[in-house]
Amino acid sequence: MDFSAGIAEEKIKAALQKGEFENLPGKGKPLPKDDLACVSDELRLSYKILKNGGFVPPEVQLKKEMVTLEELIAVCCDDKERSDLTERLNEKIIRFNNLMEKRKMSQSSAFHSYQDKIYRKMY
Repeated sequence: MDFSAGIAEEKIKAALQKGEFENLPGKGKPLPKDDLACVSDELRLSYKILKNGGFVPPEVQLKKEMVTLEELIAVCCDDKERSDLTERLNEKIIRFNNLMEKRKMSQSSAFHSYQDKIYRKMY
């Protein structure tokens, strides 16, 4: 154990003895799941920076727009508007599929196994 870790351990022990950890919010409850638990250590910081900056990959943005259009189509009463929305949805589906082909995602077995989980987490 290095010097700074030793100091930290001593401070934690002292705080435990004083009872400073007794009435913390969330005591006895499981820790929240880390969204980046499966991301390698080298990529985790850059993913957090991008996520905190509001950046989402183009395929995720397209998928969000597709879901929104599907929801609008489901509640639309006007046939003309429904037709326009369906046309926009089809365009986005084509763009999404082209993007996925360019990135060779369709050939990745790992992507297929996690595809639904990834998109549910992103929107």
